[in-house]
Amino acid sequence: MSRPVALVTGASSGIGRATVLGLLDAGLVVHAAARRTDRMRDLADAGAHVLAMDVTDDASMVDGAAAVLESGRLDVLVNNAGYGSFGALEDVPADEARRQVEVNVLGLARLTQLVLPAMRTARSGRVVNVSSVGGTIYEPLGSWYHATKFAVEGLSDSLRVELRPFGVDVVLVQPGPVRTEWNRIARENLLTVSAGSPYARQAASVARVLERADRPGAGAEPEEVAATVVRAATAARPRTRYPVGRGARTLMLARRALPDRAFDAVLERVYLR
Repeated sequence: MSRPVALVTGASSGIGRATVLGLLDAGLVVHAAARRTDRMRDLADAGAHVLAMDVTDDASMVDGAAAVLESGRLDVLVNNAGYGSFGALEDVPADEARRQVEVNVLGLARLTQLVLPAMRTARSGRVVNVSSVGGTIYEPLGSWYHATKFAVEGLSDSLRVELRPFGVDVVLVQPGPVRTEWNRIARENLLTVSAGSPYARQAASVARVLERADRPGAGAEPEEVAATVVRAATAARPRTRYPVGRGARTLMLARRALPDRAFDAVLERVYLR
C-alpha cells in the first residue's frame, strides 16, 4: 500500500468528521473511529473505513488498532476523541471526573501506546493530538476539563522528545471556541450538575459565555480546525503547536503576558458578571 494511512478518533461528528473528509481529500487512506458507527455512514460513502471504537474500553482499542495495522502501516494517528466536563470541583461526581480523565487523557495515551511499535519499527509516523487553548488557559468551573488538557500538553511534549530518535513526530493542535455539539453538551451538563448548588449562579454565567461561541461569526467552524489538523498531519516539517480559531492566539498570548492574578481578574469580569 503506497498511500499513507491515518486513524482518526472521535470521527462521528464535529472536528473529527471534518478531519476524516479533509484527509481523504488529501489522498490518505483513512480509518474513522468512534462509538457511534451509525453516524458515520456518509464517511463510509466518502471512502473512509469505519471502525467502532470506545476510548474508555481497552479491548475496543486493542481490536481497533489491530484492524488498522492489518494493512501493514499507520502513518498518522489523530487523537481527537474528547469532551468537556464542566462544573465546580465540589459538585462533579468522582465517577464523572474519572471518565473525563479516561476519555481525554488515558484513552489518548493508550491508543498511542498501541500503535507506536508499528511506527517505531517503520521509523516513521506522526501523532496529532487535538488539545485546546484550554491546555494553556483556564476557566472557572472547568477544573477537570482543563486538568485533562494541561495533561495532554505535557504528555505530548514529553512524547515528542522521546520519539524523535525513532523518526516519529508529535504535534499539538489547539482550537479555540468551535461551533460543534461539544459546546452545547458541555454547557447543558454544567447547568445540570450545578442545579441547586452554591455554584448555580456562576454556572449560569459561565454557560452564557460558552453559548456565545455558537453564535454566527463567533466560534470557528469544524472545517477550519480540520484544515489545520490536516496540515499538521501532512506537513514535511510540522510545527510543534498549531493554535487555530478566532481568538486562540490572543488568549494564549494574554495568558503568557499577564500575571496569574491579573488573568484571574480578566476571567472574573468575563465569566462571572
